[in-house]
Amino acid sequence: MAVEVKELLEAGVHFGHLTRKWDPNMAPYVYMERNGIHIINLYKTAAKIDEAGEALAKIANSGRKILFVATKKQAKDIVAEKAGSINMPYITERWPGGMLTNFVTIRKAVKKMATIDRMKKDGTFLTLSKKERLQVDRLRAKLEKNLGSITDMTRLPGALFVVDIKREHIAIKEAQKLNIPIFAMVDTTLIHAKWITLSLQMTMLLNRLIKFYLT
Repeated sequence: MAVEVKELLEAGVHFGHLTRKWDPNMAPYVYMERNGIHIINLYKTAAKIDEAGEALAKIANSGRKILFVATKKQAKDIVAEKAGSINMPYITERWPGGMLTNFVTIRKAVKKMATIDRMKKDGTFLTLSKKERLQVDRLRAKLEKNLGSITDMTRLPGALFVVDIKREHIAIKEAQKLNIPIFAMVDTTLIHAKWITLSLQMTMLLNRLIKFYLT
C-alpha cells in the first residue's frame, strides 16, 4: 500500500536538521529551508518508502531473511517488536564483530544455546557442580541477550535494514564486504553513501518516526 504524504507530514518526517550541518549530497531531497532548518521533500520520501517496501517484500518472499539493526536507544524496542512480529532477525544490543563476515563462528555460538537447552532437558545439566551450573546459566543468558534474536537466521541475510548508519557503521562495512543490500534511514546531516542500496530520507531522532516507518 502506497504511503500518503499526509501521513508523513503528521508524523513529522519532514523536519531535517540545522542547515549548517547538512550533507550536500542530500540536496535533491531537501524541499526548502525554514528558520535555519532543512525541510525534507515528503513526496520523494514517500516514493523511497514505497520503493523500499517493494524491494524488501521481494527479498522476504524469496525466503531470505532481512536483518534489522538498531542499537540506538530510541529505536531498539520498536525494532525488536516489529521485526519479531514478522519473524525477522534483529540486533538491538551491541553488534557482534564478525556477525556477517565470520558467520560460521556466530552460528556455533547460537548452537551452543541449543546445546545448553538440551542439557537441561536430558538431565545432564544437573550432573554439573553448582559453580559449573552458574557459569553455564550466565553463558546462556549472555548468548540469549546478544544472539537470541537471530537463532532462526541459519544463513546470511538477504538484506540489512539499518536505522542509524553512523552508529551501525561496523554492520554496514561487513554487509558491504559481502555485497549484502543495505536499506537505511538517513537524515540531512548524514552522508548519502554510495554503498547503500536504498535510503529513506527522514529524521531519525524521534521514537514515533521510527515506529511510523516500521509499522
